[in-house]
Amino acid sequence: MSEYILEMQDIVKEFPGVRALDEVNFKLKKGEIHALVGENGAGKSTLMKILSGVYPYGSYEGKIIINGEVQRFNTTKDSEVAGVGIIYQELTLVKQMNICENIFLGNEFQKYGVIDWNHAMAKTQELLKEVGLTTNPATKIINLGIGRQQLVEIAKALSKNVNILILDEPTAALNEADSDNLLEIIKKLKDEGISCIYISHKLKEVKAIADTITIIRDGKTIETFENDDKINQNRIITGMVGREITQLFPRVEHTPGEVVLDVKDWTVYNPELPDKKEINNVSFQARKGEILGIAGLMGSGRTELMMSIFGAYGINKSGEIYINGKKAMIKGPRDAIEKGLCYLSEDRKKTGLVLGMDIKENITLSSLNKISSMMGINQNEEIKVANHYVDALNIKTPSIEQKTRNLSGGNQQKVVIAKWLMAAPEILILDEPTRGIDVGAKYEIYNIMNQLVAQGVSIIMISSELPEVLGMSDRILVMHEGKLTADLDWKETNQEGVMHYATGGA
Repeated sequence: MSEYILEMQDIVKEFPGVRALDEVNFKLKKGEIHALVGENGAGKSTLMKILSGVYPYGSYEGKIIINGEVQRFNTTKDSEVAGVGIIYQELTLVKQMNICENIFLGNEFQKYGVIDWNHAMAKTQELLKEVGLTTNPATKIINLGIGRQQLVEIAKALSKNVNILILDEPTAALNEADSDNLLEIIKKLKDEGISCIYISHKLKEVKAIADTITIIRDGKTIETFENDDKINQNRIITGMVGREITQLFPRVEHTPGEVVLDVKDWTVYNPELPDKKEINNVSFQARKGEILGIAGLMGSGRTELMMSIFGAYGINKSGEIYINGKKAMIKGPRDAIEKGLCYLSEDRKKTGLVLGMDIKENITLSSLNKISSMMGINQNEEIKVANHYVDALNIKTPSIEQKTRNLSGGNQQKVVIAKWLMAAPEILILDEPTRGIDVGAKYEIYNIMNQLVAQGVSIIMISSELPEVLGMSDRILVMHEGKLTADLDWKETNQEGVMHYATGGA
């Protein structure tokens, strides 16, 4: 019998104008953790959608073999029956339902035609114990943190008796503690005989957890190798991007100018819990031609602070905002954009893009006044502008009329950046600008940031990745429980120093 539980042979998948996968081969051994890495758009997610039945048999060429038998999946249900489970980067849980209801949604236990909730609750407790959760199965998902929600997703997959578990960027939205816990759970599942395919752009995690690594580049299998002591992150990066990146963070010395944003005594209350202060008396300044990093643990108030300044969060607010020395009344995002303040949100798919619209429409969406007249939108000018930004930001697409939902994560992020560049901001807030994108695309975005700073733009960057904050920022503000706990010069601190203040240290 073969040592491989899964073989994908000569997989070819084409979309209009694009060959996404070109004779890709992938093998998974029984009871191993196999990392699948590559740049955004390399074909990783497409390959996994074929394996999980999202793209049905007949829409691609090649073979899927599980336990020696050729598989022909027409639906995701077919792949689940064959023992394949997938956990996506975007969680698929129903927030208003409880844990038990989510785990068995669509697969409920029935007794005499009625759902047997006692059986379901008992089974849920067993599954939660397996993933290290002691939470009551009746707890609503909305009351769980992101880390525990991710564990519920794994429990849901295990409820379907999976032998092959695909994890697509499972730690993208997790803090370091939750990420470490999740990695330990995955190792435990491996010890129980479950084979895991692990997709991640966090190469430190790949090195820590993978037995084997396969690199895909431009829709082709580049190489597969054992993850031994000879393999380091630079070796993996070289395979991913086809070139050596000697410096992950292209730091440029900036000379900050005058203050462009001055926030004084800013307090914001939670819109759903009016008595809860989300932001508590925060004051800070951002200068022209600098990158101001915002660090803090999940729930520290980083995003709420910047969204409220942009006019997109909170109703009850107090304090003052000055832009270029003038008091700014910002009632909503339109006011902010008109005053030269733009905000790139952390969730590009939910709040950054209209996925059903094409690239050119997304790029011009926030600046239609610049390409419009009494006669309506000047479509020739819209095409000209879109082509300019596609070229300038190296957005990989067959056409500016490509729907943004069909782009890779890195290219989607570039479209959002293009949208805000067209708005010509003086102050650009970037909330998790490189989340879920590969090292090559990250490097390109860092260079774009440096170019903007050289042009005099003030950039405020929120990031959960401390190496990124330290690698790109000129100054670092640290938040804890809605308060500003430190204002640090990057030259005078390190990861331990930032974490000291992020955890409430004085």
